[in-house]
Amino acid sequence: MNVLWPGSLLLLGLVPLMVAVYIWMRRRRRVGLRYSSLALVRVALPRYARLRQHLPFALFLLALASLIIALGRPVRIVSVPSGHATIILAIDVSGSMRQTDIQPSRLEAAQAAALSFIHDQKATTQIGIVAFAGDAELIQPPTSDQEALQVAVASLTTARATAIGSGILKALDAIAEIDHNVAPSVTDTAPGNEPAPVPRGAFAPDIIVLLTDGVSNAGPLPLDAARQAVDRGVRVYTIGFGTANGSGQFGGGGNQQSGGGQQFGGRFRRGIDETTLKQIAHLTDGTYYAATSAGELLKVFQNLPTHLITKHEVMEISVVFAAIGALLVALALVLSLRWHPLP
Repeated sequence: MNVLWPGSLLLLGLVPLMVAVYIWMRRRRRVGLRYSSLALVRVALPRYARLRQHLPFALFLLALASLIIALGRPVRIVSVPSGHATIILAIDVSGSMRQTDIQPSRLEAAQAAALSFIHDQKATTQIGIVAFAGDAELIQPPTSDQEALQVAVASLTTARATAIGSGILKALDAIAEIDHNVAPSVTDTAPGNEPAPVPRGAFAPDIIVLLTDGVSNAGPLPLDAARQAVDRGVRVYTIGFGTANGSGQFGGGGNQQSGGGQQFGGRFRRGIDETTLKQIAHLTDGTYYAATSAGELLKVFQNLPTHLITKHEVMEISVVFAAIGALLVALALVLSLRWHPLP
């Protein structure tokens, strides 16, 4: 359970204060009656008399606490099935995706797996395509048009560098275009510019599937972008794609930097930043997958939990605590008047 106005919970400090005042007043009365014959009467009272003395006040304190919690506007996260879902495929198109350690190449294997994934989705599922290298571009806005998606996937070509953070932010913007409950990304993260984050545990019916074979070396930091996804309740599932060594000769000799790793004499070594990909998935409540072959990548796409996509709605339950508080106040008054009637 979360509260929308947490500052109001500071009023709960009144409860121990009132307990202290109550104890002080009881002791003061006891000192005044120390030498009175009423002390003998008190000893003769049945044991449940003490319960009658203190129970109404205890109920009143519970009522006060419940009403203060209601003032804080408590909310509960409710998971309900999503009638529609938006899935953004963010695909790395850095130069290293041309490697042929996975036949016919990493990029072509990724395209084949993406097309199979698209074909298996429900007709109501909106899918968008983001390609990222040194920057990120929305190749295909979210749509259920299978033909348009196939054309978009087939059009992917490689470029220099790898900007994983840009890929995440561009995917968030694509989701925000059709889901107005999700705020667009912000590049200026100065205090006061960020949108209000969703309550912890609340998720939109939208996910990002990010595939890369390299290490981010351009654009915003991937974890900063992931935190924006967290604030918007968007889960990110990450896929690290490539073999342990890599293969293929392209781009000439010498030492050069490419998006997927470092080139030595025309050959690449695998350079997937699995630590960051796992952190992105963990932060956003997604999952990290590793794929070292076209078959494994196909299985990863098949096992993505798209059939379990739900939306998490925020339900305010202030009325429940207010009702409990009112009931306890009424009960305290009834018991107090019954056990301690006014003269």
